[in-house]
Amino acid sequence: MRIFTFILAALLLSGCGYVPSAKFSRAVVGDKISTSVKISLIDPENTVIIKDAVDAAVIQVFHASLVPKHMSQTHLVLSLSNPSYSPIQYDSDGFIVAYRTTVSLNILRKTADESKSYNVKGTYDFSITANAVITDKERFDAIKFSSEKAIRSFVAQVSAEGARKNKSH
Repeated sequence: MRIFTFILAALLLSGCGYVPSAKFSRAVVGDKISTSVKISLIDPENTVIIKDAVDAAVIQVFHASLVPKHMSQTHLVLSLSNPSYSPIQYDSDGFIVAYRTTVSLNILRKTADESKSYNVKGTYDFSITANAVITDKERFDAIKFSSEKAIRSFVAQVSAEGARKNKSH
């Protein structure tokens, strides 16, 4: 009985037309991607964080290979604007106890026949002890997590483009 249920479920899912978003995004960016990040003169330490987050997204979300630029189908050039920190919560004495970090990324997607620019944002909320200063670790973590959200937004945009291309064919 379990085998019959499993087979029935597999047939229903395979017949419903579900296509993972990674397939749509690969239709736009291809299977071989290279990345580079423009170093921010204001905040150069965060360039490494952004580069690592982008490379992880390429592997995990696009299910693509990271290759050198000369071997890639798509080259992504990322630039980070200055991250901003906004207070979002205060304690009863008026001290800031939570911040929201906002990171804006400009991502230029270059292929053999087209270049397209994307502006994406990511946010991350974190708390601190009252009347404390944001530590470097908190700052790096906030930038890392908000950058990952911005990159997921980019992936969603690329997947939507791939879905539109798929419908037009």
